[in-house]
Parts: sequence; structure tokens; C-alpha cells
Amino acid sequence: MTQQSPDIERLGALYEEATDQIQKDYFNFLRFKSISSEVEYKSEVLDCAKWLKNYLEEAQFKVEFWEGNGHPVVFGENLDAGPDKPTILFYGHYDVQPVDPLNLWESPPFEPVLKDGNVYARGAQDNKGQAMYVISALKTLIQNNGKLPVNVKLCIEGEEECGSFLLQEKLKLKKAELKADYLAVVDLFVASEDHPTIPLGFRGITTMTMEITGSNTDLHSGSHGGIVYNPNHALVEILAKLRGDSGKITVPGFYEDVTKVDEAIRSKMPDDTNPENYEQIFGAKPIGGEKAYNMLESASMRPTLEINGLAGGYAGDGFKTVIPAKALAKISCRLVPDQDPDKIWKQVTDYIKKIAPEGLSIDFPGHPEGGKPFRSDHNSFIVKSLARVYQEIAGVEPGYFLEGGSIPVISNLVEAVGGETVLMGWGMIDDNMHAPNELFGMRRFKKGFLSIARLLEVIGQD
Repeated sequence: MTQQSPDIERLGALYEEATDQIQKDYFNFLRFKSISSEVEYKSEVLDCAKWLKNYLEEAQFKVEFWEGNGHPVVFGENLDAGPDKPTILFYGHYDVQPVDPLNLWESPPFEPVLKDGNVYARGAQDNKGQAMYVISALKTLIQNNGKLPVNVKLCIEGEEECGSFLLQEKLKLKKAELKADYLAVVDLFVASEDHPTIPLGFRGITTMTMEITGSNTDLHSGSHGGIVYNPNHALVEILAKLRGDSGKITVPGFYEDVTKVDEAIRSKMPDDTNPENYEQIFGAKPIGGEKAYNMLESASMRPTLEINGLAGGYAGDGFKTVIPAKALAKISCRLVPDQDPDKIWKQVTDYIKKIAPEGLSIDFPGHPEGGKPFRSDHNSFIVKSLARVYQEIAGVEPGYFLEGGSIPVISNLVEAVGGETVLMGWGMIDDNMHAPNELFGMRRFKKGFLSIARLLEVIGQD
């Protein structure tokens, strides 16, 4: 059994006293169908934001909506600790992914179920579960002590799952409100519940939609086959040329700004990847990417180019012998320091236009969207403070890792806040985020609660 510090045991007792109310609030939070990307759920997203605002006001936070063309940002602050104490801002989001395919859910996605210590619901982990242990820790500390040990600000947005457009806009206008000594992004993972790890960064991203047009209407493949250039053929030929046999991306200049991971960071990243275990969990062999790099490097330290979706012609039941007028592909690139999303977007799209067959129209509708990669400083006070807290909880020194996913808004948020940044969270890779039967373990929820409560105490010490 893990030997926890007396401070963690003290905070654990507070959690146990409040656990029934915390779980009730958590389940109420999960019941909102706050799917930000689908317009039919707009009122549900707003209702969720209103519930969150009311919860924080009851916890003695001053709360306001940052509104505009999109779902509101819930911004709250409690500065009762006073000007002599530091300020920390917590980031999270209350919106969730769509639930399709619904038939694969073992229970209704917006009716949370507790089974074998896990809560199953859309948003159970990403990010309502993680946001909930933050705000419940804050509320519990205030109820128990009268005030928090440091000043706290909260930025909980409603569009993380669809682009963070409103928050991106507000970052330019709300720098005074966002300013803090520390920023904690609570939307990430640990590699192991019993041996927690601290993320030291994540990859950036850029996305694009490629549309290939060959004619003004679908054509009969008997009458026109052999005459026109089939957009589907062009699509697969172009995509096949974007990567070589070694897995290396062939786009000219793609790797020119890639920087190696600092050895001081690399040495703190235990490589416990296991190909057999990976295949057992996900039913897929880890054989993608650049063959010159191992699983750990490929998953977080190297850039990628992935085909996320294809469309063209008829793919329903039976057969329809057409040459489609159009074909399209959804492409995304995960980026590492110091790659720039806009530069990569242009490099990829320019290369595709160069290698495309003549006589077809190649378009990339919309503007480049994405976010820059980010690295935090493992020697900063806030990262070292979280490491201390994790050791008090788990009884072992935490490890470090680099997250392969992306949170596009964070690099701009870091700039707006202006303080030291720590990435944290108690999610795990097999929590079925964005998939049916999303889950979050209540043991990890409690550890998240303890992490937040104790972190405030540590950074508030004189």
C-alpha cells in the first residue's frame, strides 16, 4: 500500500467527507449534452455553462461569461488570498465530443454510470471529470478554511473540441484578466496511476481539406471510363507520394525546423512502451510512422502527416458505377518545436499542387487552422511543485513525458497569462476519449482532487 504524506492524508479526509456531494455534482455536470461542434446542441452547451457559473459562484468565485460568436468562456476568480500571495490560473473545458456511433455505447452517453470504480459517460474524463476535480477541490478548501492559500483564476472554455475560436479571440482582449504567476493546464494524462508522470509538452497541429474536381457532374464509368482522369485515382496517387517506404514524410522542407528533444528532458522520460501490450489494448500493431524511431519517439517527439478521412464516389450497399466529379481527403500534421503550423500548411499544400495530375482542379478551402507545439520548463518552480505533490500522493518520484496530442489554444494562452506553465492531469490512454464508453476512474478523480488542493498549499507557502 502506498505511504502517503500526512498532508495528503489530511486532504483525503476532506475529500471523503464531501465525496457524496462531489459525485452528485459530477454526475449533474456530465448530464449536459454540451457537444460544441453540433449546432443542435447549442442550448445544451449554454445550459452547461450556466450550471458551471452557478457552481463557481456558490464556491465564492466572481464569475463572468466571455461571450461572442460561439460558446461562452466561463472565467472565474477568487483573489481573497491577497496581493502578497501568488496567482494561479487553471485551464479546462466543459464541451465534449459527439457520441457517434451511439450503438456501441453500453449505457446512454449522457446518463453517467458508476461501474467497478469507473464512471462511464461522454466527458467522464475529457474534460468534465478533470475540470470537476479542480473546482470541487477549490470549493472544498474554501468551505473548510474560509479562503484559498493562493489567488485562483479559472478559464473554462466551451469550444476546445471544435477549435477554441472564441477563446482565441478573447486572449487578445483579456490579458489583464488572464495575467497570473502560474498556469496549470488540467487536460492531460499520467502513464500510470501508481507512478504518475508529468507532461512537459505536446505537439502542435495543422489541418487541411484537399478537394479534387475532375468534372461538373458524376460520370458513367462505362461511357467515360478511360477518357477522364478519375479524381479517386488522383487522390490515392497524391496521398501515396506524401510518405516514402521508410515512413519519412516526403514534403520538401517538412523537417527543416525540427529540433531535437533536450537531453536533460529525454533522460527524465522512462521508455516503458510495450508493442505487445499496445496491440493487446488497441488491436493494432505499432508499425506506422518513421521506421528509424521507436514507439516513444514516434508518439511524441517526431512530426506526423496523417490521412484522417477520404470521400469520393459511391460507397453504400450494392454498386453504383460512377466516376465521381469530386474526391476529398482530410489531412492533419502533428508538429514539434520549432515547426510553424502556417509554414507546414503551405509546404504541404504547395507540394500536393506540384505533384497533382494535370487537368484536375486541386483546392484547399478555408484558412489554415491549428496551433503551435509547446514545451514547459522542467526546472520551473511550478513543475517542481507538482512533482513534489505527486511524490507525496504516490510515494515515488514522478516521471516525465511528452504528449503526442495537441491543444491548439495553449501556446497563445501561455503568452497571455505570462507565468510559468505546468501541464497536468489524471487521464489515461485507455479512457476511451472521443470514443464510445468513455470512462474515468474515481480513484484517479480523488488523486486529481488531492493534487489540486495540495499544489495550492505548496505554491502558497512563504
